[in-house]
Amino acid sequence: MIPAKMIYLSRSFSILISTLLLFASPVQSELIDRVVAEVNNDVITLSELNEEARETYLRIAREYSPEDQPTIIRQAQEQLLESMIDRMLIRQEAVLKKITISEQEISATIDNVIKASNLTKETFQQKLEQDGVNEITFRQNIESRVRVQKLIARDVSSKIVISDEMILEAYDKEYTSQVDEGGFYLLQMGVSWGESEASRQSTALLYEDEMAARKKIEKLRKQAVSGEDFSELARKYSDLPSAADGGDIGVFNESEMAPSMKAAVINLKPGEVSEIIKTPAGYQFFKLLSNKEGGIVMQVPYDEVKDRLRNELFNAQIMKEYQEWLVELKERSYIKKML
Repeated sequence: MIPAKMIYLSRSFSILISTLLLFASPVQSELIDRVVAEVNNDVITLSELNEEARETYLRIAREYSPEDQPTIIRQAQEQLLESMIDRMLIRQEAVLKKITISEQEISATIDNVIKASNLTKETFQQKLEQDGVNEITFRQNIESRVRVQKLIARDVSSKIVISDEMILEAYDKEYTSQVDEGGFYLLQMGVSWGESEASRQSTALLYEDEMAARKKIEKLRKQAVSGEDFSELARKYSDLPSAADGGDIGVFNESEMAPSMKAAVINLKPGEVSEIIKTPAGYQFFKLLSNKEGGIVMQVPYDEVKDRLRNELFNAQIMKEYQEWLVELKERSYIKKML
């Protein structure tokens, strides 16, 4: 009988070999690299594309049947090559326009990357070494990234202006147009408890689970009341389906609310946060954005959401401007794909 571990290794090896064979071309079979794209005076080689696509190749080998893999691989290669061409064009443009980066800027960016990774400098360095990346290569990659960011900031971001009128229009649309008379436009935050099998089978564990949920929801409510962005808190910490929408559950009329929910929100003023309510599966609280009473629209204070709306408008505009800028950059560049 073949040991289970040997079977597992054999299957893994088979997947790897199958993957490599699928990506091989007649040229590759001769171990000769080739150019798959010319971008102005630079080239992208097949080996560079395959290195970029390594994880994608392995995922395709795991998730798709042998019959479907060639088509999926080809599509993935085309998409990745397009992305590599975009990045190369932007790097070229940054060099052409003499975007300079100081050593201090590189070091500051590296410090921010390490801080965001929640690792010490020594541990971060060890991980780089484990990944086969030396410090010089890493600094070069950071320098290239910062140069690109500076270029986009100069050529794209600097041209975007978000006026107060645009913010007011977004404010009116988001906080007034969705509310019918007698409706309550709400954000929701929730923490569940008693969901694990162990908790359901043990009264003691169920109690501990409930207490932990209570502690968490109280902390979240305190943050929301103190003025932290409710939507961001919901996205990060809420257990409910509405978390994906920043806690937005839309407009409810009184007749649509459960008694506990109605009692929590009925006397709220726009911008206020409700008390915590207990449900069979957890704890919740709400924030009232706007409502209508007697045809008069009541809104969350403009100053409370102005910065968030400005950022949302800016991000939407920069994506649009960036795509247009990239199209223009491609139109005045020499690009030849030979995949």
